Amino acid sequence: MPDRRYDHSMTTTSPADIGELGRRAKAAAPALAAATTAQKDDALHAAADLLEFRAADILSANAVDVAAALAGGATDSVVDRLRLNDAKVAGMASGLRQVASLADPIGEVLDGWVRPNGLRISRVRVPLGVVGIIYENRPNVTSDATGLCLKSGNVAFLRGSSGAINSNIAIVDVLRDAIGKSGLPADSVALVDDVSREAAVRFMQLDGVIDCLIPRGGASLIASIKEHASVPFIIDGDGNCHLYVDTSADLPMAESILVNGKMQRSSVCNALESLVVHQSVWPAFATRVDTALEGVELVGDERACAAIGRCGPASDADYATEFLDLKISIRIVDTLDEAIDHINATGTGHSEAIITNDVTSADRFCAEVDAAAVLVNASTRFVDGEEFGFGAEIGISTQKLHARGPMGLRELTTAKYVVRGTGQVRG
Repeated sequence: MPDRRYDHSMTTTSPADIGELGRRAKAAAPALAAATTAQKDDALHAAADLLEFRAADILSANAVDVAAALAGGATDSVVDRLRLNDAKVAGMASGLRQVASLADPIGEVLDGWVRPNGLRISRVRVPLGVVGIIYENRPNVTSDATGLCLKSGNVAFLRGSSGAINSNIAIVDVLRDAIGKSGLPADSVALVDDVSREAAVRFMQLDGVIDCLIPRGGASLIASIKEHASVPFIIDGDGNCHLYVDTSADLPMAESILVNGKMQRSSVCNALESLVVHQSVWPAFATRVDTALEGVELVGDERACAAIGRCGPASDADYATEFLDLKISIRIVDTLDEAIDHINATGTGHSEAIITNDVTSADRFCAEVDAAAVLVNASTRFVDGEEFGFGAEIGISTQKLHARGPMGLRELTTAKYVVRGTGQVRG
């Protein structure tokens, strides 16, 4: 099979060309918005096939990024997010195919009515336009975001981090090649390769180009967005996720969900960071926690430390921290009210779970905990676009306007009013 690599000089940009790249992205938006479902699906399948065919190129580029991260002393969690392998590339391709299999939201009539004067009014789902995504060391985001944007009729305008730049260039080369050869504009996806802070700020301020900006990263990136962005944005915030073990909890179930939430993959935003336990079950649950969380650093309040000898004292900051590592805070409470108050005071509005056999407690927790997702007797690790059936996600919004929780295809759209008349004029 011939080498189909795309010239990435057309994919990326020098610092002086960010505005030009933005203009090209904006110019591609009308054609992409008008594309049929079949055209978009064909492009997604072509991109998935080409990702697998050129996996060796992508992994070679990723190896350069991983080596640089290790040489720079990056933490295990950072390297875990950055590193790709054959299975992860196959997962990226599978994600594109899943998105292709989903219903196309564009053109969906949300509602409609007829006025007394005969005007027929409908509200129709349409693309946002150009979606800017600024993100840190997660090269899989490059593929996921492009797939969701393309299926929802949006241009994906990407600005990754310096740590994943080689990986991102290789992935975008593949995506542009496949999309262009499928008949849609290659500029349906564009990557800024200037990873300087100045370029990031300029990206956040591309008024008239970026219709919606979605950051995916840590606290410093979110702070920068809030300080500098002049385009509309949706915050993909921290995940200081709690598990509350209620007085009626099934303790073996609680242990299993605790281990899954904390230890399956500690470096992601839907991992557990804090354990809250009702004092009535704490004596029986403490031993389970100590044994089940072997290798996890424990910090907690006085009752937690008294029951588990290796548990260190927790500070106020610990209770409010997204560790993204094998560390967890523990708080013992006397009532459900105290648990809800603690979660609302220290959480980040991401995902919170309760283990209980009491329907009243479950209903109160769901109603009173302020978070994008609340779970009853299930792991917070399920708060994910793919697990929710979205095919993939472009982020998990912790804000309340426009989008909240995992953001899939519908969260990348807006609505347009269409009014049809027969010559009516307003008196």
